[in-house]
Amino acid sequence: MTTISDSAIAQESASCDRIAALEQQLARSQRLAALGELLSTTTHEFNNVLMTILNYASQGLRHKDAATRDKALDKIFTAAKRASKITSTILAVARNRSNNFESTNLKQLVADTLVLLERELSKYRIAVEAHLAEVPEVLAMGNQIQQVLLNLLINSRQAMLSGGRLIIRLEHDDKADMVDLVVRDTGCGIPADKLPHIFEPFFTTKSGPDETGMGGTGLGLASCRQIIEAHRGRIRVESTVGKGTQFTIKLPVAKKEIAGAIAPPILTEPRS
Repeated sequence: MTTISDSAIAQESASCDRIAALEQQLARSQRLAALGELLSTTTHEFNNVLMTILNYASQGLRHKDAATRDKALDKIFTAAKRASKITSTILAVARNRSNNFESTNLKQLVADTLVLLERELSKYRIAVEAHLAEVPEVLAMGNQIQQVLLNLLINSRQAMLSGGRLIIRLEHDDKADMVDLVVRDTGCGIPADKLPHIFEPFFTTKSGPDETGMGGTGLGLASCRQIIEAHRGRIRVESTVGKGTQFTIKLPVAKKEIAGAIAPPILTEPRS
């Protein structure tokens, strides 16, 4: 009869603890990578806002007539509000480190995410159509869902090299008691032979970062699926070469009695 020694059991337990610690460390690194890429993108936008403020302040100081000064003040006020919105959104992302599943306003989360990517999308001549219906709150870790959304939006931008349309929809699936988040682009599409594999670990359709140095958010589609499934949700993809790609995420409507009862997701997959 084969027996397992206490030392072997202790070694196995220690090995499991090390693996769990490494998984948690990887998850933190991925969140920091996502925040770092966001800061890189929004720093340029914030600099543009500051230049607008400086230019119109200079114009207002040079010209003494009331009409020019009123115009300058109006432009400065608008730019300052834009700067405030950018910084408050970034701070919200940085502070949103909750490891609990909570009732989450998905409409606000989408709107905040679009603020962070507005310059990036505009630069590449991508028109955004946001159809955000009033939907129930979902049970989610907001920072994790935002990272998934950022990954999908950046992937869509990269698929539209000559510009295009990005359509984002929020809908309530009343029968399933879930909220649908749809991200659709008019990009190059994914070949049929690659489509079944895009959620697999280590699989990628990219040759590397684009000219901006960006990939997705460091998550990869395999990790995106892992996060959504840990939320008891589903993610599916439809794509046609030359016409575009659509991702649909389904998340459960929040119910107070089960909030916090789900174990937080641990990210272990590489970038795709």
